Amino acid sequence: MTDDTRDGAPVSIGELARATGIAVRTIRFYCDEGILESRRSAGGHRMFDAETAVERLLLVRRLRALGLGLESITDVLHGKWSINEAVAAETARLDAEFRALAWRRAALRALDSDGPVRRDERLTLLAAVSDADAAHEGLVRFWRGVLAPIPRAEVDVFIGWNVPEPPADPTVDEIVAYAELAALITDSGLHGAVRQQLWRTRPETVRDGPELYAAVGAVMTDVVPLISSGVAPRGGRELDRFVGAHATARGERDSPRFRARLLIDGPDTDRRIDRYWALTERLLGPRITVGRAHRWVYDALAYSADSAVN
Repeated sequence: MTDDTRDGAPVSIGELARATGIAVRTIRFYCDEGILESRRSAGGHRMFDAETAVERLLLVRRLRALGLGLESITDVLHGKWSINEAVAAETARLDAEFRALAWRRAALRALDSDGPVRRDERLTLLAAVSDADAAHEGLVRFWRGVLAPIPRAEVDVFIGWNVPEPPADPTVDEIVAYAELAALITDSGLHGAVRQQLWRTRPETVRDGPELYAAVGAVMTDVVPLISSGVAPRGGRELDRFVGAHATARGERDSPRFRARLLIDGPDTDRRIDRYWALTERLLGPRITVGRAHRWVYDALAYSADSAVN
């Protein structure tokens, strides 16, 4: 800088370029974008406050070096965002970008790992889940429809426990499992089958859906430790509570006949349901899902019915 620049005298665009190492055309662009302020001399040339302009340009260069976009930088310079907020937003953007790249890489590896005979089939499957977030949102919508009219807060709890998030860095097996899961819910028949499993009959025959859901949910919660301990499905307190909840919801009594109806009315052996929960558990790891708890209760109900006959 010249002595005049250090004394606070306005500087030309050329002097500013020499002081900062930033090209004149770039400084002009920053002026046009409202990033840098200037005023015109009597001769019509751009003039800048040396100290302010140098500080601002150096800050812009450092933020650009970190990958921040001009829109975010402008918001920082105009006081709409702090530097920390801008950096946090850029970090979140990069995280999302890395997740998307990891998802694409896994999809390509999954396609490459399959033999030519099944490649077209797998390509179709994987192409349907090219957007991991959209695939997850599809699963969430599926369960919101199945669980209606259960209150939103309770549905969110169910989804949080039973609906897998897309893996951040999926393996080939994980992305194929997620793709198959997303494909399964496009079968309109699965929606009806899962609703029937939940309500055991037409939902309109139930007096209070949310109350039945809460009562059955409490049973499922108590069944989980039994499954964890390796307890085989059997009659007992948990099954009695399950049957009692359904009987109460319909204004009926627990009886062998009612239990037989519950056994017939639920599509628990539907292969699509079994496959859905097998894929879900593969993605969730050791977590015991409500699907497995439902299956335990169904098997206990079948055992109870067989015992009553024999």
